[in-house]
Amino acid sequence: MQIKDIVKKVKQIEIRTRKKTEAALMGQYHSAFKGQGMTFSEVRPYQFGDEIRRIDWNKTARFREPFVKVMEEERELTMMILVDISASMDYGTKIQLKREYVAEIAASLGFSAAGNNDKVGLILFADKVYKVIPPQKGRKHILSIISNILTADYVPAESKIDKALEYMMGIFKRKSLVFLFSDFEDEYDSKMLRVASKKHQLLGMRVFDEKDNEIPDVGYTLLYDAETGKQIWANTSSARWRYTFAEAQKQKLRALEEDFANSSASFMNINTGSDYSKLLYNYFQKK
Repeated sequence: MQIKDIVKKVKQIEIRTRKKTEAALMGQYHSAFKGQGMTFSEVRPYQFGDEIRRIDWNKTARFREPFVKVMEEERELTMMILVDISASMDYGTKIQLKREYVAEIAASLGFSAAGNNDKVGLILFADKVYKVIPPQKGRKHILSIISNILTADYVPAESKIDKALEYMMGIFKRKSLVFLFSDFEDEYDSKMLRVASKKHQLLGMRVFDEKDNEIPDVGYTLLYDAETGKQIWANTSSARWRYTFAEAQKQKLRALEEDFANSSASFMNINTGSDYSKLLYNYFQKK
């Protein structure tokens, strides 16, 4: 894409996502993800309904009337967005490519975090980690993250989710909100999911195109694996072949959902044609 096209696309995504974020997601995000603790704010006179354990006994004794300590939540959190940039993510048969759809969801998450004064960082990975943008605050930073997702060189290599999670845990020690975007077409070590979920609050987001799950009848065709470069001829007119392919994809999805559930991590399966804002809203509500 030319620079002017990138700027235009980023602006379009900002307009669409900020409207959705302000309308529905920001409040739910704040409620779902609490801060790291409580800090002292002030002392005020006791009011009916205040918790007895908040009473400041020193000031109460001095003034001979009850006073309570007011505590405020330490709001600042860190959100890490991990995006698979293997070649299969640079694909789409609907309005958007997977990469564009991921950029839009990441924008909604980023603006929700920015609206709550939280930091957001980005890791782009495939067979290894290719780029890291350290967590920062603010609108300009979120726009930079969107731009990086859109303009990354998508790599003809199998994605290594394990390496991305391991790298993140080695760099970011403090508990973070982790959103992992991939189509999960490649193998991974489920043990790493368990380790990451214990240390961070992890949501895996499988972004798929409808043709990932079911291949239509287009006769004899040459199928090409964008990551490995392998090519095979397939008779897509065969109902048995199409059924076998679809069932294999369903089985892979069931195994994926099971792995995340067993790891106490959250998982979301998102079609590039679906309204992700409703799915995120429901996820925040559950949290």
